[in-house]
Amino acid sequence: MDTLSGLDALFLYLETPETPMHIGSFALYELPSGFKGSLHKAMQAHIAGRMHLAPIFSRKLGLMPLDLGHPIWIQVKDVDLDFHIRQVKGKTLTLRQAEEKCAELHGHLMDRRHPLWEFHVFERIKRPDGSICAGVYSKVHHATLDGKGGTVLTNAIMDISASPREVPPPDKALDDDDKKNLKTGEMIGAVLSNSLAQYVKLVKALPHAVQAVGGTLLKQSLSGTGARTRPKLPLDLAPMTDFNVAVTSERTFGTARVSFADCHAMAKATDGSFNDIVLWICATALRTYLSQHGGIPKKSMLAAMPISLREKGNNDLNTQASMTVVELGTQFADPMKRLQAIMTSTTKVKHAIVDLKGVIPTDYPSLFAPWVVGGVAKAAFKVYSATGLSHRLPMPANLVISNVPGPQVPLYMAGARMLTYHPLSIVIHGVALNITIQTYAGFVDFGVIADKKAVPEVHELTDALVQAFEQGRDLLTPTQTRAVKVKPKAPLANAAKARTYQDGTVAKVTKAKRPASKGGLPVSADRPKTATVKPSLTRVRKNPEA
Repeated sequence: MDTLSGLDALFLYLETPETPMHIGSFALYELPSGFKGSLHKAMQAHIAGRMHLAPIFSRKLGLMPLDLGHPIWIQVKDVDLDFHIRQVKGKTLTLRQAEEKCAELHGHLMDRRHPLWEFHVFERIKRPDGSICAGVYSKVHHATLDGKGGTVLTNAIMDISASPREVPPPDKALDDDDKKNLKTGEMIGAVLSNSLAQYVKLVKALPHAVQAVGGTLLKQSLSGTGARTRPKLPLDLAPMTDFNVAVTSERTFGTARVSFADCHAMAKATDGSFNDIVLWICATALRTYLSQHGGIPKKSMLAAMPISLREKGNNDLNTQASMTVVELGTQFADPMKRLQAIMTSTTKVKHAIVDLKGVIPTDYPSLFAPWVVGGVAKAAFKVYSATGLSHRLPMPANLVISNVPGPQVPLYMAGARMLTYHPLSIVIHGVALNITIQTYAGFVDFGVIADKKAVPEVHELTDALVQAFEQGRDLLTPTQTRAVKVKPKAPLANAAKARTYQDGTVAKVTKAKRPASKGGLPVSADRPKTATVKPSLTRVRKNPEA
């Protein structure tokens, strides 16, 4: 009996009409030369031959008697591909119109009577450059898989060339394990045994968990000189923004795309990570957006950032992730101080995860979970949205930012080449904005999904993401390193050169010393002393900001 884990089942318990719990993607496709016919029909035939490669295609939910425990997965013999792979109406849509349609579809709950996946095919989309392509919006319930599992699923159904690979048939036909063939006593017995096993696991893990948490807090309470400081606790809440409100069932969606190689060059130039640069781009774009909508908070905005708990080589499709919080440094007008704040925060998170990764739970006892977990969560959401607390109660994070690594080679579906891959994720009450990043074939594809009332001008935010990337590329990397075409011979070609930006500020290039001067690039105490010192930029403002 294949029972959902506690974490997977949680996405079912938390689901309401205002908070659908599915994830998705919007991809553009270049049709093969001379292609005639319908991509919709081609995809149906393509998926029909690969149903056995991913279990999610042919399994649906089965509920326990009286909802005593987590649901189970039941195999479905005959899957209705006309239901699961649909054609979007309309002859030729603009890219903006296609994004609006994706937002509409993403706000609809999935039908739990069927396997929890859908593909919606756009036959013709006109891109801003005038070219015509096709598109596919897909969604899969988060109870079925997480972001990494989505990558595994993509690899199962996609090809690395225009000629689809040969897929061997399934070893044997699947039995129709209908719920009526499962005995009630066996199902209840499974709930009890699962719950007992989880309780035993929790008891065994408790001493290690206490030790790990205590060690983490001790490390955070010690400064570099050995002096004790107040540890930063999870109770530190995010400042109030327009993103931290109760959500509706309406969504808005926008996309952005930047160079993967340039982002890596920026990370290398600052001795940071690719994730640090992604967070900096998001933080900079949020400052731009909030300066026109609601104002920039005086405290740093906080981003909830999913972390994978998946062991190397684990290709299971279930959810294996948890969540942490990072500071975005949005209170700093100086981009270098903003980057330093982000790098300091992510370094602390990395150290904490090493200690806590082994004790973060991904499951919990099943008995009565649908009643207790689902009932309490939905009641809390109802109170939060109906009483006005959504405009007064601070949240642990302002938004979610997720970074999912993807393939760096072009992929193909039914002979059509995938051009872009923009993710769509989940927004919930109190956190009405989610920015998910997927790397693909030399690019960084952003998918911004939000509640329509909380972020009415989502394309201003996606435009700000591109502008932030361009600012960072000019600010953080010499021209020679862009797109990694030529390796630079020196950190900067001209140390006396000054740059002027659109906001009227001037950046003078200087060489940083160790330790970095105030306003310079961050130099972590954890990095080797032999590390190369990167150049820093000191901002000279005409109109200083607070």
